[in-house]
Amino acid sequence: MLPNRMAEPRPTDNALRAVTDDGAFRVITVRTTDIVRRMLAIRSLWGAEAVELADLVTGTILVRETMAPTHRVQGLLRSADGASLWIGDSDPDGGARGLLTRKDTTATASIKGGTLEVVRTLHNGELHRGTVQVPPGSTVSQALMVYLQESEQVVSMLATGCVLGNDHVVAAGGYIVQLLPDVGQGPLAIMTERLRDFEHIGPLLAKLDAATSPLMDEILYGMPFTRLDESPLAWRCRCGQDRVLASLATLPRADLIALSADEKPIELSCDFCNTAYVVSVEELRALLGA
Repeated sequence: MLPNRMAEPRPTDNALRAVTDDGAFRVITVRTTDIVRRMLAIRSLWGAEAVELADLVTGTILVRETMAPTHRVQGLLRSADGASLWIGDSDPDGGARGLLTRKDTTATASIKGGTLEVVRTLHNGELHRGTVQVPPGSTVSQALMVYLQESEQVVSMLATGCVLGNDHVVAAGGYIVQLLPDVGQGPLAIMTERLRDFEHIGPLLAKLDAATSPLMDEILYGMPFTRLDESPLAWRCRCGQDRVLASLATLPRADLIALSADEKPIELSCDFCNTAYVVSVEELRALLGA
């Protein structure tokens, strides 16, 4: 009889942070497989557009973890013709979500020639925005590196990946390596050469099930480093009845009067999660009174 063995725990989405012992590099790896699975299933999205959305959400999480861990960060990727918009949304509690909107749902969305805007929500409610042009032929990862260099003046090496199977998401995740002030030319040259093998990390993520610890070990193989901390990530939508009412309150008064004139409740749904909300005539009139 075979001995009883505890089943290995299934990896879950998380972010892992580490710093090399020589003070040269800070590294963050993330697993976003479950987030991407939930997000694509809700939107019934597949193919190249789905991979780009997954990469943007993963990249937005990495930017937040690196530059603004206590702020909400959104990545907005617009096509050159303005007909398509990819949205990545990452919150300090580890919640993340994403959305692709298209004016023409029959057309294929493309990031070629588009723009990337990163929006950081400060604690006082103010928005800090940075926008860069997506370089010709660039991937989402490369566009994010351009943003970090031009808008944040931070030299970083970043890569994201999403592997799709026949009918499921195999793995999704990514990493960012940030140069610290104490980096020397020797370690920098070694790391730059090493990361050439990690530019396209999809196959590696699939092999590792995108687990953050093995990915960290692969990137920093042979380099002494210290793990700092680990935090959970999860798909999470922020919608709710109060947010729906707050959104309606921003409409012009004439629009609110027109909506309440039919004496019928209105139905709205969240673009991110498809949750339906009903707003009564009384609630609409309360907005008018306010």
